[in-house]
Amino acid sequence: MAEAKVLVVEDDLTLLEVLKYNLAKERYDVVTATDGVQALEAARTARPDLIVLDIMLPGMDGLEVCRTLRKEATVPVLMLTAKAEEIDKVIGLEVGADDYMAKPFGMRELLARVRAMLRRREMMRQEAALAEGDGSAIVRAGEVEADLGRHQVRCRGRLVNLSPKEFDLLVYLMRNQGRVFSRDHLLDRVWGYDYFGDTRTVDVHVRWLRQKLETDPAHPSYLLTVRGVGYKFGD
Repeated sequence: MAEAKVLVVEDDLTLLEVLKYNLAKERYDVVTATDGVQALEAARTARPDLIVLDIMLPGMDGLEVCRTLRKEATVPVLMLTAKAEEIDKVIGLEVGADDYMAKPFGMRELLARVRAMLRRREMMRQEAALAEGDGSAIVRAGEVEADLGRHQVRCRGRLVNLSPKEFDLLVYLMRNQGRVFSRDHLLDRVWGYDYFGDTRTVDVHVRWLRQKLETDPAHPSYLLTVRGVGYKFGD
């Protein structure tokens, strides 16, 4: 795998330099931006493999940056927030972030998240290439169809816009239709790391998928909750 490019967007210059130093030490090609406008310009010109994005930015905040990016690209986004409120984390996920970390955070954990997200992205690329080669690039379950090569999903014939992590989660559940998976299992298999603590990340992604796929999100037919266990894609 070629050297991965990481875009870091942070207006705290001290933290920006610390992040840049540590990521470069891990042999990543690091590009930086200090506000939302610069972030979008850098994302469009540098075409990074992953973006580390602070929520609190001058001018255009990180949420708006992420929302705009999601209309243009499928690059993974790790969002940073100084706010402790759960709602801020949830909103970050809902505008398209793949994961979040609350400040202050440990550098080792951030680097582990970055490695895992990049590893997962590369696995998905390889999987899509193999699927194209053996003719299995399309995954179908009910009226939902996922095209691995094009990274597209159609539901009842309608194209559905999904974030990279929503796509990964949906494909994993579709491929294992009828099987129930715990949140911890899904975090390990879809997000690619052992996640300790809050598992709200999975809940938010499932809820968002229901909003996009289900005729009646309050009474889902596809993305089902098995109380006390986890989630499954309905038979």
